[in-house]
Amino acid sequence: MQAWVIGNWKQNPATISDVNTLLETLLAVTKNEGASNKAYCQLMVAPSCIHLAHVSARLQGTSILTAAQDISAHSDSSGAYTGDCSAQQVADAGATWTILGHSERRQYHQESHETLLNKLGNALKQDLGVVFCIGETQSQYDGKQTFNVLDDQLAVIKDLFIQRAEHASEHQSELTKVLAERLIIAYEPVWAIGTGKIPTVTEVEATHQHIKETVASFDRALPAITVLYGGSVNADNADSFAASPMIDGALVGGASLKAESFIAIADAFSQAKTN
Repeated sequence: MQAWVIGNWKQNPATISDVNTLLETLLAVTKNEGASNKAYCQLMVAPSCIHLAHVSARLQGTSILTAAQDISAHSDSSGAYTGDCSAQQVADAGATWTILGHSERRQYHQESHETLLNKLGNALKQDLGVVFCIGETQSQYDGKQTFNVLDDQLAVIKDLFIQRAEHASEHQSELTKVLAERLIIAYEPVWAIGTGKIPTVTEVEATHQHIKETVASFDRALPAITVLYGGSVNADNADSFAASPMIDGALVGGASLKAESFIAIADAFSQAKTN
């Protein structure tokens, strides 16, 4: 299975000048690395919405994909939804994927199960791939509730199957094919995001196995889903995560804002997948 290393830039960089500097460095480092990453590790970056079209245009013709950090739940195309960007708009801006359900969206914008179900459906209507984020808080981790929390969050995907089976014109087998190609799960324990706290590789492996088995239970025809780890991933610890066959890549936050560290993480996964 090909590894994925995705950089979530969040609300960074602040200016288009800084965006250009990051892109120039990223492309220079990628070029210097040669073709080694391309075969085994797919790179993707998720800039802020205001920079999405510019970044997509700059990366056109390269091996690096672009993703939006979010899309509207209200409409997949257009409408009277001030401040929202639809799936069609971000696709038109050059994105081929979108991140959904990030813990910061869940926390600061109170995104509900229904909201995320709508967003997932809107993304698929516009042929956007989805990086669906799940993860538990510190208190939930301490209370050994991780798997229960993840099951609740993954129920969005289960309900998509139910919704399509009941109401959509496409057959469930078609949805299975789409999700096999266009769905990635990113496990990001909330307590590890930007904190420097890191679960053990053994813990992450067990959690990823649970995620893969849970998603597979929604439709046995669905191939093994790609599951990434996120949460204080950096160039120093990437090797340990990359060595596990259960960890298919990384969703990277702060370390993706420095091209050298981002590529170092990608190298770790690329090299692990060749062995």
